[in-house]
Amino acid sequence: MNKIHGLLIDYEFCTGCKSCEVTCKEEHNYPVGKWGIRVHDDGPWEIEEGVFNWNKIAVPTDLCDLCADRTSVGREPMCVHHCLANIISYGTVEELAVKLAQKPKQLLVVPQYKPLQAKGEFVSKNVGKKHVSDVHAEANTEFANTVHRSDARVELAEIDIVES
Repeated sequence: MNKIHGLLIDYEFCTGCKSCEVTCKEEHNYPVGKWGIRVHDDGPWEIEEGVFNWNKIAVPTDLCDLCADRTSVGREPMCVHHCLANIISYGTVEELAVKLAQKPKQLLVVPQYKPLQAKGEFVSKNVGKKHVSDVHAEANTEFANTVHRSDARVELAEIDIVES
């Protein structure tokens, strides 16, 4: 039986940097106005005189597929991998529920990938274009076996450079 996977987002410590938004858009080539995850503002609003509440809350949209290509080979979704505050976790709902019980100011989300309802049909403008990391790898082979940050499940990413 397949286990259900999701994201646990600790919004108490989200800085609102939006690196999750940017890396998701880049990974999936979403056009302007479309997101797989979106950072929303809750606030600022005054709790009591001089005390304010202001949360940044990252919420996956219907375009989130939990980076199926990456997770199928044991890697983290891009939003988790590039989160600068390290507040997004990926795992099974059972694993994440245990963490949620330990610290309640978090959000447990199981995205339901529904691309046609969320975006309608579109053709990416990046089809046929090379990703920035591919261009670097071709220009300088020392980048061919590096990663920005090691994934929780992968030590080294290898990029096959294919001559056209």
